[in-house]
Amino acid sequence: MRYLEVSVSQSPGERNPMHQFVVERDAYGPARLLHREAGESTHAMLVHVEGPTEPYREALEAREAVRAYELSPCPDDSFYLYVREALTGEDREFSAAFSQPGLLLLMPVEYRTDGTVHLTAVGPAGAVQAAVEDIPETMGVEVVSVGEYAAGRVEARQGLTQRQFEAARAAVETGYYRSPREATLSEVADRLDCATGTAGELLRRAERTVMADLVSGGPF
Repeated sequence: MRYLEVSVSQSPGERNPMHQFVVERDAYGPARLLHREAGESTHAMLVHVEGPTEPYREALEAREAVRAYELSPCPDDSFYLYVREALTGEDREFSAAFSQPGLLLLMPVEYRTDGTVHLTAVGPAGAVQAAVEDIPETMGVEVVSVGEYAAGRVEARQGLTQRQFEAARAAVETGYYRSPREATLSEVADRLDCATGTAGELLRRAERTVMADLVSGGPF
């Protein structure tokens, strides 16, 4: 079983308008697609967005393609968005590339503030290769990594929220947990595109959850 991790660059006209909204405003961090169900003419999505709720709501209200939506604010200046909207030609082209038979798109799909879309897909080697070839030619594709899929033990992660896991992964990848330490908390926050205090709190909660799980079964 192979995996493919890619970063896709789109022009402003190709991006989902709400991704472009985030790109153009400093108050917003990345948006993460958590779930998507596509129909023939519309698709429904659950998204986590970092940033203030009301400006985003106003932008949604102005979009003719939006059929229905709901926002659920979080305590940390972020919110969850449920939205059902009409499929555009760009939406169809992009999603078709990752709808190969046997290919699974792993969540979250990250819509970053630099305008790129970061995603990972898993499946047979042929399906992975076909996904790369089917991405529209107008979009730039950077293959971040590709290889044999090995996610590690599910049990070690199931107590963490998605954001806590992302924080832990960023800390490990930057060298924050190495001895001597090779990265600062500020560098971890930069990787997460959030405030330093937010990164610290995410790591503390992740550490508390993992340590509690580690000792809950008693000694070896």
